[in-house]
Amino acid sequence: MSEKLAAELRTEFGKGYARRARVAGKIPAVIYGHGADPIHVALPGRETTLAVRVANALLTLDIAGEEHLAIVKDIQRNAVRQAIEHIDLLTVRRGEKVTVDVPVHVNGEVAAGAVANQEAVTVSVEAEATHLPTALEVSIEGREAGQHVHASDIVLPQGVTLLTDPETLVVNVSEALEVAEEEAPAEAAAEAAAEEAPAEAPAE
Repeated sequence: MSEKLAAELRTEFGKGYARRARVAGKIPAVIYGHGADPIHVALPGRETTLAVRVANALLTLDIAGEEHLAIVKDIQRNAVRQAIEHIDLLTVRRGEKVTVDVPVHVNGEVAAGAVANQEAVTVSVEAEATHLPTALEVSIEGREAGQHVHASDIVLPQGVTLLTDPETLVVNVSEALEVAEEEAPAEAAAEAAAEEAPAEAPAE
C-alpha cells in the first residue's frame, strides 16, 4: 500500500530555495528512473515525514494531476535537528522488481551465559516494487554460544529474494566474558595498614 502525496513541480534550486521551502513547510525532492529526465518537486513536509518513517516507503505522487509511483532511495537530514532536508526518489512500475536494503530486527534473548552482537543491520533483497518489506525479523531466543544467525537464516516473505551473501554473519552469539570483581585498591590498602599497625599501648 502506498502513501498518496501532492507534489509541486519546482524550477528553483540551491540552498536559498531549500531554506524558503522548509520555512513554507515543504521538502525538496527529485525523482529519478527509467531513463527519464529527473523531476524536481516539493513535497508537503509533515505528510512526507510521516510517510517515510519506514524503510523503502512506497509513495504515489500527484504531480499536476498525473500520478507517479516512487520509492524512497535516500533521505538527507539536518545533522543536529534530524529534520529532512532533501529526498531522492526512484520511479517504479507495478510488477517491476527492484533491489533495496531492508533493516534486520533482532528479537528474543539468548541462553544464559551467552551474549549477542548484531553484525549486519540490513540485508539486500529483490522484491516487487509495490510489495517491498519494510523490515525483516530474526529470533535469537534461547540460542547458545556458537549458534550464530546468518543471512540465510532470515525467513523472507513470499516473492522476496535474498541478494546478500547467505553466509553473511547477521548476529554473533558468543560466550559472555566473566569479569572477576576486584577489591578496590584503596580499601585493600586500608585493610593491610590496619593489620600491620602495632597494638595501641594500654592507658596508664
